[in-house]
Amino acid sequence: MIFHTRAMSTLLLWSMLSAMLWFAGTAHAQNLRGEALVEALQKGGYVLVMRHASSPREVPTKKTTNTDNSKLERQLDETGRKSAVAMGKALRDLRIPIGDVLSSPTYRALETVRLAQLGTPRTFAELGDNGQSMQGGTPAQAAWLQKQVAQFPTATNTIVVTHLPNIASAFPQFASGLADGEALIFGPDGKGQAILVARVRIEEWPALHF
Repeated sequence: MIFHTRAMSTLLLWSMLSAMLWFAGTAHAQNLRGEALVEALQKGGYVLVMRHASSPREVPTKKTTNTDNSKLERQLDETGRKSAVAMGKALRDLRIPIGDVLSSPTYRALETVRLAQLGTPRTFAELGDNGQSMQGGTPAQAAWLQKQVAQFPTATNTIVVTHLPNIASAFPQFASGLADGEALIFGPDGKGQAILVARVRIEEWPALHF
């Protein structure tokens, strides 16, 4: 028990130090908006960390579940479904190229990806909710997500679909007030670090134009 406690303390300390170093590289965030944001995303090279679309906290019943939701997991509500579809259409209309799609293995995250037609996702347990819904991600998950944000693609953009606790754990200084479906958009700072360049709510994508 003592060893386990010490191991957990060491992991937490390592995660906190890792986060502090990562935050140092994001202190001078840029703000891209409107046409400037669209133009940048059209060129690719960004990572979008997105909270899944709107989903009630209650799990569905056998009468209300989607036909493919066999495990009766949380699923998107009408607002979530419509906003996911609209977001995907906006990305295509704006000619914003999407490459890798990384997703939580939960039904509501994968439903967001499917309805937005973002492409075939790769699922990772590190992006999941650990079967605990809103209970929060672990330090190890936070460190994993921070690492993924610094993996910038070429000519496309990467989308990561996960949960609020995971985002808040990895990026606490950016996650305040993060809405359902909202995305934090990260780009390179030219020094090997990631910087936040924009925040976009899911309902804002259709309003963007080039």
